[in-house]
Amino acid sequence: MQFIDLAAQYQHLKTKIDARIKTVLDHGHYIMGPEVQELEEELAKYVGVKHAITCGNGTDALTLAMMVLDVKAGDAVFCPTFTFFATAEVIAFEGATPVFVDSDEATFNICPIDLEKRIQATIAEGKLIPKAIIAVDLFGLPANYPEIQTIAAKYNLKLVEDAAQGFGGSIDGKRAGSFGDIATTSFFPAKPLGCYGDGGAIFTNNDEYAELLKSYRVHGKGKDKYDNVRIGMNSRLDTIQAAILLEKLAEFPTELVNRNKVAANYEKTLVDKYQTPLVPTGYVSSWAQYTLVSTNRDAEMAAYKEQGIPTMIYYGTCMHEQTAFSNLSYQAGDFPIAEKLAKSVFSLPMHPYMVEDKSKP
Repeated sequence: MQFIDLAAQYQHLKTKIDARIKTVLDHGHYIMGPEVQELEEELAKYVGVKHAITCGNGTDALTLAMMVLDVKAGDAVFCPTFTFFATAEVIAFEGATPVFVDSDEATFNICPIDLEKRIQATIAEGKLIPKAIIAVDLFGLPANYPEIQTIAAKYNLKLVEDAAQGFGGSIDGKRAGSFGDIATTSFFPAKPLGCYGDGGAIFTNNDEYAELLKSYRVHGKGKDKYDNVRIGMNSRLDTIQAAILLEKLAEFPTELVNRNKVAANYEKTLVDKYQTPLVPTGYVSSWAQYTLVSTNRDAEMAAYKEQGIPTMIYYGTCMHEQTAFSNLSYQAGDFPIAEKLAKSVFSLPMHPYMVEDKSKP
């Protein structure tokens, strides 16, 4: 059994993907070719926003969002401690300070109650200027944006949705990638919508942000490539990857249904044995991972291995425990829920090409 079976997906879409790639090879516009604009239009339509701007990868997408929001030294940006390193890395890369937030025990996502406490504590301390929040759609489930947006508005903070895992998820019909001031995603191959290399995108309804993003991703470009009006970066999605993503996006709604069928089967089979993932009423997860909580994780993973079923641990070390952030002087116990999750979660195979009998551990 494959943890994520990209080969099965390719075989299903092989004829269409091969044709798309051949078209690019025939026209030869490998950088910012016509498929890139076509993909951006289709992504914006799917997510339900005015603008989708593609870029080189998901980390660049977050970095570009930080640049557009003018995040800089002296700023505080609030983000979960239980997440992938890139979420916090991009804050520090701009010279700002990540202020970590504990998790919600049931959803694994950033906890709105702890978020507000951390904002208030930062304001009271007076050393940093609260600037923005990055919320992560962990394992495919959108964060609690109704509450997070209320908090962001209350403290006049910008909100960035890190939808690298959440693309395809939704809250009351509003799709991941459409929350906050700016949202980002990754097209890393293992993501719910992935290409065959690196890729990313940024989503926004703000026309000014969109124009800045288009400039920043191409060296701060102005009217042409020799008119550089700001310091930018080189982060463009390859045309071949855009071509592949166009066919994968067309198939994505069907794959999302299948992912949710696999998750429902897991829930039915495992709910009496583990803490299974909670999907609140009105929410849809894209199931980037199917993640369980066990107090006896090592033994459970070993038992699955004996059955030929691969498992993975996502985020066994929280951000506040990372060596790169040791200067922030967090202590063990500062984030009790996140620390508990890091020691007890593990994920089972999840992809849309699992047949039912194989999705039963």
